[in-house]
Amino acid sequence: MAGHSKWANIKHKKAATDAKRGKVWTRLIKEITVAARMGGGDIQTNPRLRLAVDKAADANMPKDNVTRAIQRGTGGLDGANYEEIRYEGYGIGGAAILVDCMTDNKVRTVAEVRHAFTKYGGNMGTEGSVGFLFTHCGQLLFSPGTNEDALMEAALEAGADDVVADEEGGFEVTCPPHDFANIKEALEKAGFKADVADIIMKPATETVFAGEEGIKMQKLLDALENLDDVQEVFTNAIIEE
Repeated sequence: MAGHSKWANIKHKKAATDAKRGKVWTRLIKEITVAARMGGGDIQTNPRLRLAVDKAADANMPKDNVTRAIQRGTGGLDGANYEEIRYEGYGIGGAAILVDCMTDNKVRTVAEVRHAFTKYGGNMGTEGSVGFLFTHCGQLLFSPGTNEDALMEAALEAGADDVVADEEGGFEVTCPPHDFANIKEALEKAGFKADVADIIMKPATETVFAGEEGIKMQKLLDALENLDDVQEVFTNAIIEE
C-alpha cells in the first residue's frame, strides 16, 4: 500500500534537530527524568526510559548527563518536578496538531502554546478535539532500497502490526508502543537499522500542503517546536517542498 513520501519531512526535521542540539539535550533530560520517576531507573524493565536513553546516545549526550537525569527521576538528586500535558489544536486549513509538553509551570506553558497558535494562523482546541484522529504507536522508517520481502518477514516475525511502502520506495513499520524496543532490537539483529525510529502519535489521514499554505503551516509548527516546554509536535499535515 502506497502513501505520501515521508523523506522530505524527515530531512527537514533532522536538520532542525541537528541545529538545536542544546535544546534536544534539554528535552531528553526532561524525558529521562520523567520516565525514571514513573517507571524506575532500570532500562531493562522500563521501556520508556530505554527509548529515552537510546535517543540520548544518538544525540551524543554525555553519559553523566543521562545518569544525573535518572537520579533526579528516582529521587537521588533534587530537580524540577515536571508534569506532562498535551494540548490540541488546528493549523492552517484546519489541520490537526498535538503538542506534547513537559512543564513545571502550566500557566506559562498554556499561554506560550496559545500565543504560538494565534500568531501563526492556528487555533487552540479543547481536550479531545483532534486527539481521536491519531493512534499511539511505534514507528520505524527505512529508506528506499531496503529489501521489502526480508524486512516484512523480519518485522512480522518480531511482532509488528504492519509494513507499508511509500511512493518513493521507503518503508514504514508500525507496532504497539510497548513492543517498540524489542521490535527495533530484533530488526537491527536481522540487519535492518531504521533511519528514524520512535514512539509517535500517527495520524489516521494526512493533509498535503504546498506553496504559500505549506510555508504558513511550517512556520506554525516551527513556532510550537521552538517553545522551551514543548517536547513533541504531531500533525496530520504533510508539507511538500
